[in-house]
Amino acid sequence: MTNNIVFSGIQPTGDMHIGNYFGAVVNYVRLQNTGVYRTIYCVVDLHAMTVPYEPAVLRRNTEQMFIDLLACGLDPEKSIVFVQSMVPEHAELAWIFGCVCSYGDLTRQAQFKEKSEQLQGKQDAFISAGLFTYPVLQAADILLYRAAHVPVGQDQKQHLELSRTIANRFNTQFGEYFPEPEMLATETPKILALNEPTKKMSKSLGPKSYVGLFEDEQTVRSKVRAAVTDAGEAGTPLGEGARNLIGLLRACGKHDQADAFEREYAAGNRRYAPLKDAVADALIELTSGLRARREAIGADRARIRHLMQEGAEKARAIARATMKDVRALTGLPEHAQ
Repeated sequence: MTNNIVFSGIQPTGDMHIGNYFGAVVNYVRLQNTGVYRTIYCVVDLHAMTVPYEPAVLRRNTEQMFIDLLACGLDPEKSIVFVQSMVPEHAELAWIFGCVCSYGDLTRQAQFKEKSEQLQGKQDAFISAGLFTYPVLQAADILLYRAAHVPVGQDQKQHLELSRTIANRFNTQFGEYFPEPEMLATETPKILALNEPTKKMSKSLGPKSYVGLFEDEQTVRSKVRAAVTDAGEAGTPLGEGARNLIGLLRACGKHDQADAFEREYAAGNRRYAPLKDAVADALIELTSGLRARREAIGADRARIRHLMQEGAEKARAIARATMKDVRALTGLPEHAQ
């Protein structure tokens, strides 16, 4: 039987921005609605514990991210949508995988080096062991559901390769069981920072670098107007900032407008104020609709808690079955009833 299971997770690090939305969540919804895949999406709150945090903030961000995913179009009737820490089998499988993953595998992970270097520059910097080992938990997240497909960007490709390595090593040592998950390559726009358009949009670059998915109209306009473009000289290639703004128009579905601006700039007219106004209008159209959905969904907190519990129960049904097999394969006794 063909394995059509798709898994992906998203960290609860506060409000989503348009880079998260266009780069990942739009694709989550599209895959869910194809009818081809069995889609499983997770708010990975355990991953958010790898750097210093406030418990109340993590709890609030986790619930809000769950609400935001529903506002963006994830449907609990079509996908399993849940919170990672509500399924303890994730941590259990991560320990077992930690025993088949080598120290050398982890030292080669580029993201650990990058994130630890960022922390080292801060006062009272603390680099947790979890920051070093979280790719193992990431492998457990995917393989707990025996997922064959993972929709991730190029920046996560190395972690997915580690998941494949861990699956292969487990299968060699204990018997064929886990699939080696494949990267699900899809057409997703690369959204760059408004203030540093050579870098991927990220909150770490400051509030001027991104547009929040649920920000108000005035804030969106202000951020887009301040976006970096280029010197605007006719006959020179468009700068990365201008290309990024045109890409945002396309991401919002405004292809005719994007084509018109490209033709205008190719003809030598390099006025960027009209482009920024068009991008702001398109983003406000998007964010206002999503903000209304978010408010409507989030108003019923009892229903949200019910959906979180229901999603976790669906996920645990799969996770328990996997761990029963894994325990038998690795020589561990069955769970106590």
